Amino acid sequence: MKILVRNLERSITEAELLALFEPYGEVTSCALVLDQVTGKSKGFGFVEMADPRQAVQAIKGLNTLKVKGIGIRVKAAEDK
Repeated sequence: MKILVRNLERSITEAELLALFEPYGEVTSCALVLDQVTGKSKGFGFVEMADPRQAVQAIKGLNTLKVKGIGIRVKAAEDK
């Protein structure tokens, strides 16, 4: 299940994002969205988890959690 993580502090790394989700289960991919010009984070990213039930638990557990002083927003990603 693919998860959208928004409102991330711009200095957060992919390793830090991964560390937030790993306690909930197997993470199959983790990626921050970067600005093509500057190479810096745009403040959001995607995490994919193998087990949908664990993904739902991660969403419930991490949505509104303060990371580096900012409350993050976590929800299931929508297919476009």
